[in-house]
Amino acid sequence: MPNRKPSHPMKVTGFTFIRNAIINDYPIAEAIRSVLPLCDEFVVALGNSTDDTSELIKSISPDKIKIIDTIWNDSLQVGGQAFAEETNKAIKAISPDTNWMIYIQGDECIHEKYHDVIRQEMRDTLDDQEIEGLLLKYTHFYGSYDYYAESRRWYRREIRVLKNLPDIKSYKDAQGFRINGKKLKVKLIDAFVYHYGWVKTPKALYGKARNFNQFYQTQEWVEQHFPIEGTFAMENADRLLKFKGTHPKVIQNRITATNWKFAKDLEQLKQKMSLKRKVLQKIEDLTGLRLFEYRNYKIVK
Repeated sequence: MPNRKPSHPMKVTGFTFIRNAIINDYPIAEAIRSVLPLCDEFVVALGNSTDDTSELIKSISPDKIKIIDTIWNDSLQVGGQAFAEETNKAIKAISPDTNWMIYIQGDECIHEKYHDVIRQEMRDTLDDQEIEGLLLKYTHFYGSYDYYAESRRWYRREIRVLKNLPDIKSYKDAQGFRINGKKLKVKLIDAFVYHYGWVKTPKALYGKARNFNQFYQTQEWVEQHFPIEGTFAMENADRLLKFKGTHPKVIQNRITATNWKFAKDLEQLKQKMSLKRKVLQKIEDLTGLRLFEYRNYKIVK
């Protein structure tokens, strides 16, 4: 189906959820700022924090940001359901006259060089009923802003731009979206999300893993696998590659303030891959096909 230009003005609303961003060192301000130029307004589901996250969010862009104060359901300890519940609270607060919604998580950024591409794709597909969302590619930085993880262990694509359609909801642990249980029909576009959640010291990553798993496992499981004192082994990357591009402007201050040196034997990481993953990775490297890939979407050709 050919692209069509919208027959009416296009309104875009960004949205996210966050709690205790400062304690957990989430670059939430950078994440929001990275997409604000694309948005007419932005909704933040602001969870009950014990740090100054509220003041941080309020300082970003008071004229564009709408804050929804929420209380997290800490009893949801299976499958990250709390994340989806908070995402859905943000969606519910989005104005009905919004055409497109842009979702960004607290450790993600979209480089300004992709703004024009995203804006044009939204215009071109707004009236195309075959397209319900836009699928973006991912770069997962790991340990350092200089390296990114690229292997089957890391998801390649996710929906981050979606139409404001009835009954659209966050799915499982807020990684994707569905409408009444059905996968969204999406267009894969040439734009990347930069994921910075793993750019931390081993000790900070350990703290992240301990906190994160509290929303997936029982407290007993967390204490058994991540006791209070510990450090992250940093062996789950599989394969790290040197990043040769540029980072978004909004993240530059964090890069400048980096006070650790990432030191890891990259060849040793490769050796820790299982034989099955090595074979499947080799097939992907040679053909570009990721066999048995989980896809929470349907790509429209």
